[in-house]
Amino acid sequence: MESKQPVDYYEQQSQRKYGEFATKFQFGSNPSAEIWNGRLAMVGFLLALIIEVTTGQGFLHWLGIY
Repeated sequence: MESKQPVDYYEQQSQRKYGEFATKFQFGSNPSAEIWNGRLAMVGFLLALIIEVTTGQGFLHWLGIY
């Protein structure tokens, strides 16, 4: 099955500067989405850590799941 993207799509993407990836929000499997995924994961981890430190309970216990 052929791709709907032009053959030189990946060549064009490899020439993009890093700043373009870090500022645009795009869906799909691409560097921009992976950067945002990492950022949001770090924020989520930090919030879970803050909840555990301030309440003295684990995150799942705080949610009432465990």
